[in-house]
Amino acid sequence: MWAQLLDALWALPLEKRIFAAVLLFSWTVYLWETFLAQRQRRVYRTTTHVPKELGQIMDSETFEKSRLYQLDKSTFSFWSGLYSEAEGTIILLFGGIPYLWNFSGVFCRRAGFGPEYEITQSLMFLFLATLFSALTGLPWSLYNTFVIEEKHGFNQQTLGFFAKDALKKFIVTQCILLPVTSLLLYIIKIGGDYFFIYAWLFTLVVSLVLVTIYADYIAPLFDKFIPLPEGTLKEEIEVMAKNIDFPLTKVYVVEGSKRSSHSNAYFYGFFKNKRIVLFDTLLEDYSILNKDHQEETSIEPQNIGEGENPETKAKTKKQGCKNEEVLAVLGHELGHWKLGHTVKNIVISQMNSFLCFFLFAMLISRKELFAAFGFYDSQPTLIGLMIIFQFIFSPYNEVLSFCLTVLSRRFEFQADAFAKKLGKAKDLYSALIKLNKDNLGFPVSDWLFSMWHYSHPPLLERLQALQDSKQD
Repeated sequence: MWAQLLDALWALPLEKRIFAAVLLFSWTVYLWETFLAQRQRRVYRTTTHVPKELGQIMDSETFEKSRLYQLDKSTFSFWSGLYSEAEGTIILLFGGIPYLWNFSGVFCRRAGFGPEYEITQSLMFLFLATLFSALTGLPWSLYNTFVIEEKHGFNQQTLGFFAKDALKKFIVTQCILLPVTSLLLYIIKIGGDYFFIYAWLFTLVVSLVLVTIYADYIAPLFDKFIPLPEGTLKEEIEVMAKNIDFPLTKVYVVEGSKRSSHSNAYFYGFFKNKRIVLFDTLLEDYSILNKDHQEETSIEPQNIGEGENPETKAKTKKQGCKNEEVLAVLGHELGHWKLGHTVKNIVISQMNSFLCFFLFAMLISRKELFAAFGFYDSQPTLIGLMIIFQFIFSPYNEVLSFCLTVLSRRFEFQADAFAKKLGKAKDLYSALIKLNKDNLGFPVSDWLFSMWHYSHPPLLERLQALQDSKQD
């Protein structure tokens, strides 16, 4: 059957073969992903009791909650993935891309911009395409937030907050995307034979600038960032940073609990200007969720009296990690910096970007690529970028994604080992268990699904690596 299918495809004109190959590969990837998801879903369905090896680190109630949460997420992922694949196929089959391009041209001509204003038309096309994507994705985002996340206790947003947040994200995205795209298209137009070098350098500068300004100017548009108050935790963070020569300048707490009860931590900045950001949901002493909403806008630590009942304390301490565990998590994150993982990821990303722009320069003049997607009389640069980067490079992108996933797991083990060298093995061990519980992570996974998807090693593997030298 496959031989006959290949023979039939080979008999088609070149542009038809390209189009058919793109659709065939897209559905092959989708079916592969669905196959993997069903293997993992079978694990969720059949593993109904805590395995013996997890008996000491996970209670049956939490295990069941995480199992049901992941089952719901799996079901949602299946239907949203099917819709996305069907939508993309319909757009390609019925000429949605050339239709939107022509519609953008009509709109621009009515505004007084003729065919010679290709960049203007490109920006209108991009705006309409992202608007369409935002609108069609909105019902799925609403369902995920207000049904699945709400059902399992993670959602902290109101409908008004969600709507305001979505509108703000769209506006900020356009304010960044449209100017950057217009400059990129202009560079490609005037760059001559070596435009791919200039285009690559431009995207490199843009990415570095965005990384630098994100937490200072973009993220605060959505969440409130407050300097970590003076105290033991801040002092210990500064000492640990100094001991490993991490050039720390500021430590922030972000009120992520107003959006979700999921937790996170990260650092950013270049050279001698590094900052650490901690989600309040990561910090047991600072999380708003641990205060029974008595002080919703405060991040001052709770004062637990000496005579307070431990059971009462346990009830109010439902989220996050103790200071020692937070330091262990940061030890892991700073391990990524100390071991050069951040720089290595940037180098890999930029090497890939340069390669892609080089190949783009070789392919952009091929009329067959444009004809395959309904562009017979024109070859817009933006459409060329979309066709080549999104469709033609799809097989390469899948292989690269898998390789980066494997590399990421290796980096995670190395960062855990670094935290262990700092004497944080015991605290990191308990922190990983708490974070898995807080986020309802399911600790049992299908080996093939895990190998393909997990950028972080499964919980049991990380705990086992820490167990050998865990401190008493």
